[in-house]
This record gives sequence, C-alpha cells and structure tokens, in this order.
Amino acid sequence: MESGILSGKRIVLGVTGSIAAVETVRLAHALRREGAEITAVMTDAATRIIHPDALTYSTGHDAITSLSGRVEHVAFCGDGGCADLLLIAPCTANTLCKIAGGIDDTPVTTFASTALGSGMPVVVVPAMHESMYRHPGVTDCIRRLSSWNVRIVPPRIEEGKAKIAGIGEIVLWCGREMPGSPLAGKHVLITSGPCREPVDDIRVITTRSTGRMGRELALQAFRLGAEVTIVHSGMVPCVRNITVETAREMRDAVHRVCAERIPDLYISAAAISDFAPEYQKGKLRSGHTLSLPLHPLPKLIDEVISRYSIPVIAFKLGGDEEERAEILLHKGASLVVINGPETMGSDTTEAVISGSSGREQVKGTKRELAERIWERVLSLSPSWGWQQG
Repeated sequence: MESGILSGKRIVLGVTGSIAAVETVRLAHALRREGAEITAVMTDAATRIIHPDALTYSTGHDAITSLSGRVEHVAFCGDGGCADLLLIAPCTANTLCKIAGGIDDTPVTTFASTALGSGMPVVVVPAMHESMYRHPGVTDCIRRLSSWNVRIVPPRIEEGKAKIAGIGEIVLWCGREMPGSPLAGKHVLITSGPCREPVDDIRVITTRSTGRMGRELALQAFRLGAEVTIVHSGMVPCVRNITVETAREMRDAVHRVCAERIPDLYISAAAISDFAPEYQKGKLRSGHTLSLPLHPLPKLIDEVISRYSIPVIAFKLGGDEEERAEILLHKGASLVVINGPETMGSDTTEAVISGSSGREQVKGTKRELAERIWERVLSLSPSWGWQQG
C-alpha cells in the first residue's frame, strides 16, 4: 500500500462561509487518504452551508464551531500545540482580510492568529467572486499574508468566480508546507513521457509510454519542497510544465532551462526517440508498401552529463539494457532505474535501481517507485554537497 505524504501529521481544517464549503467533505477524505489526522473548525457562516455533523463524520473528530474553556485554538495551534498545519479551505475575502488585520472574531480567525503567532505553517485557499478577488484591499491582504510566509493556493478563475483550487492541488500544497522539506531550495528538471516524431502531416512514430512515472517523480519532488520543471506533452499541477512533442523540442527545452539556471538534478524519465523518420509534407498515400528511413538522434542524457556536471538519474528498459545502465553509471549517472517494456502504460512497475551503493528491486505502483527513488536521491545528496532544507 502506498505510504501517505501526510502520515502521522495533524491538520486543522478551517472552513468559512463560501459555497465551496460543500467540497470540504471530499477534501477531508483526500487528506486522510494521505495519512493525515483532521479536525475541522468552522465559522458560523460555514455551518449554514454545510452541517458540522458532515465534517465530524468525514474527519472522525468533532467539528469545532465555537471556542470553549478548553482553549481549543491554543491546544491545537499554540506553542507546543498538537497540530502540524492550519489549512483554511475555503477562505472567504472576509476571513482572509481579517487574518491579515489580526482580527479574531470567529473560531477560524482565532485559530489563524494563534497559528501565526506560534510559527505554525498556514495554508489559505481563497474562494470568492472574481471581482472580490480583484479588490485592491484583498490583493493587499494576500501580499501581506504571503510576506508572513502564509501559503496562498491560487484559485481557479472560471465563470466570473475565483473558485477553490482542486482538491489534489490543495493536498499537494499541504504536503509541501509541512516542516522539514528536504528538497527546499533545490531545482529539479525532469523529462517525461513519449516523444512523437512526425512521418507526414497526419502520422507520427511514438512509444507506449504515458508519462506516469515522470509525473509521479515530479509530484513527489514538489511534495518534498523542490522547485520542479517537467518537460513533456502533458500537465502536472503545481509545477512548471514545458510542453514539447518531438525529441528535438525536448532537447532544445532542456538546454534552454539549463541556460536559464542549471538545475540541481536532472531525471531522464522520458521515452526519448532514438530515431526520427524523414518528414514527408502532406499525407503519404495508403495502399502500398513504404520504406521509412530512420535517422539516429543525439543522446540527450549524454549531453547533460557532459555539459552541466550535475547529478543525473537515468531510466532504461531491461534486458540487454542492463549493460547500458552500467555504462551510464561509468559515464557519470548517479542512479539508473531499469524497468521492462510491460510497465509502459501501466500504473504498476517492477524495476531495479542501480547505483554505486548496489542494486535493489522495487515492485509496486509507480508512486511507490518514485518515493523510493527520492529516498535514494536524498541518501546520495550529501555526497553532492546538497544542504537539505
């Protein structure tokens, strides 16, 4: 079973009077699936949108709707409190500006003031009408909270509303904001997924890769605090995505990123094309046999190793590629992950991680493999001169 990034962590979920409060049951379940223990605290306005019993059920703890002689705000968010993070989702303009002004007139704002005073991580997820989100006072308050190291998770601007961010995105930010992020301050560059080499205006040559492995590596790096750039044809939330199709575009994008700022680590998880056909303008006629000349393409991973002198993690298909893995280690790759063609397009994998400290077999989901790869990376990082955040 996959380990949760929030295992053993306690989160206070502050709920305010936005219609997006109806999403908090699903949000609480998503946080619990990552291993977190959740307690909800609600404003009076929030209780008129979603009943406290719904959050009591979804969190497994009584929802707090008023403060009592138990001084709940101090017990959870004060100095030495039992919580690890305060998440306010959804956060109305009213609550956001009160927190920025130090106003405590609801259970949620009192929890927020206590958490900020104790130095506890705070994540705020705004949800309101777009015109309210653009209000200069709200904008100023967001800037003020950001200057206090409060994490503001940007809303989705749709249909004239600044809608609450996606649940998966909120969960990612919660994991990232936990104390002790080991990749804080590190820039990770990942290439992922298939390349598509055009044959004519209609057809391409590609592979069965889906990019799932690269996506999981990017998400785990983000959870651990890294700044992540992923070069691929898909979209990963919360990170910088550079969209490419062909091997040439991927190669150009990688060198462009390195020219901007040399990353601390490069992970080559893409099925980069080894060959490209001669492109034929228009559409090749069907109904007869064709010969397509295939021309070899430069090896991007070799270029990165030789040009930038940074740690590199390589992926190779199994079988006779194991010998190639040893060659890559001798060339300078820090780790080589060997898997088989049957893992392409699958959510599960069976892989061998090979490095200077030996080889180990990992069998499970691609998320579990990503977690194990990052564990190996962190074990190697002192030898690279990394200072962990």
